[in-house]
Amino acid sequence: MRTQSKDIRTKPFVCGGVAMTGPGESAAPKGHRILLVDDDQIILDSLGEFLTLEGYDVVARESITDALKALDGGSFHLVISDVTMPASSGLELLRYVKKHLPDLVVILMTGYGTIESAVEAIKQGAYDYLTKPIIDDDVRMCVERALRQQRILAENRMLRQQLAQRYSFDSILGADHKMAKIFELIESFADSRTTVLMTGESGTGKSLIARSIHAHSSRAGGPFVEVDCGSLPETLLESELFGHVAGSFTGAVSNKQGKFAAADGGTIFLDEISTASPALQVKLLRVLQEREFEPVGSNETRKVDVRVLLASNRDLAKEVAAGRFRQDLYYRVNVLNIELPPLRDRVGDIPMLAKRFLERFASEAGREIRGIDEQAMALMQRYGWPGNVRELENCIERAVLMSRNGSVKPEDLPPPVLACRPPTAVLEYDPPNGLIGLDEALREPERRIIAAALERNGGNRQATAKDLQINRTTLYKKMRKHQLLD
Repeated sequence: MRTQSKDIRTKPFVCGGVAMTGPGESAAPKGHRILLVDDDQIILDSLGEFLTLEGYDVVARESITDALKALDGGSFHLVISDVTMPASSGLELLRYVKKHLPDLVVILMTGYGTIESAVEAIKQGAYDYLTKPIIDDDVRMCVERALRQQRILAENRMLRQQLAQRYSFDSILGADHKMAKIFELIESFADSRTTVLMTGESGTGKSLIARSIHAHSSRAGGPFVEVDCGSLPETLLESELFGHVAGSFTGAVSNKQGKFAAADGGTIFLDEISTASPALQVKLLRVLQEREFEPVGSNETRKVDVRVLLASNRDLAKEVAAGRFRQDLYYRVNVLNIELPPLRDRVGDIPMLAKRFLERFASEAGREIRGIDEQAMALMQRYGWPGNVRELENCIERAVLMSRNGSVKPEDLPPPVLACRPPTAVLEYDPPNGLIGLDEALREPERRIIAAALERNGGNRQATAKDLQINRTTLYKKMRKHQLLD
């Protein structure tokens, strides 16, 4: 085969309808391995020589059986195979590759090409379909495009692996027994279609758990769509979820696909579901039961295959009792419930979470941070974290940017965390005779400790008493003693 742009036989080949490389497009990188399969020795030699001169590593085989052995014994980027072969066809090789080596790209060729056989080859997953005889420039461009396709498939696989790793149980981190139970629960129902309700304070990781459920299910290859119901006006939320048709309301100038339709075949996560209006709750109940809905302004019923995950930072049972949430919808969504504990109830997880956030933000900022100072870690474990894991994440991001000593020090932490530093008892009273009573010596340190605990807990006496490990009556007496009742 010659490298000039001439017909090595007499007739040009057809390149499966795929557009050729245009001016300015770069060629695919060389050094790829190509498996060439054809029972015609002339084609095998000439095409193999041409591809070798182009810089590719070519392995030639004369039968499908030998080709399968080559695939089992090594890795390839591309397969070019004749369709009509003795004993078995190139379509059988294509089916084997699609089943066992899905990232491998296949080009089929034949001297007896028809439209029907080309369509069949493409339907079964061939990247392209060539007819003999062939032209050098055409096969060069076709191979380059096929290898670009192979590179895209490999990158997609890597991204899927990274995504699965990001939402694996190890990435969520939680040595606390409460989190371990949640992981066990997720494993048991991740692959079902059952609706899941996640409850807990804001910032406890409900979105991360939802993505983890999706990643561990058979729907992982499908879309994951997240909707923050609390951030959308009531007038727009229904359109956002179910879509609308043109002219259904002012501003609806064209049809719009809703989030449920976008999540078809995958998972939809509805955060802050308690904010949904009563009218929207009726539609949600129907889509949860029947998996069908009508877009706003349309009479056409649409069906979807979607798994629904929901979350709320409010107690839905109390919302039902107050008449703000439908009882039948509550029973429908509360099939499986995951209650995420606040960070203050899993203090042992703070070092692991902080370390993971530190590694991530230091890498993103291009800074070398050795770790977190013991005193800084003690402050973080003493702090109440009203914003939970999200607040800890923001705290570490700030600390990475503030650090000037190669590690996170107490002074790098936000003021609310720094305020948890235990006060040092300093005797400011020096009586003339050099003596002082123990009760008087402890008065000021005790007042400071109680005042700091009250501030940390927003004045909540019950939480403050729990923090100080005393009962509420004792706390009240001490507050009155130190004039802290106001």
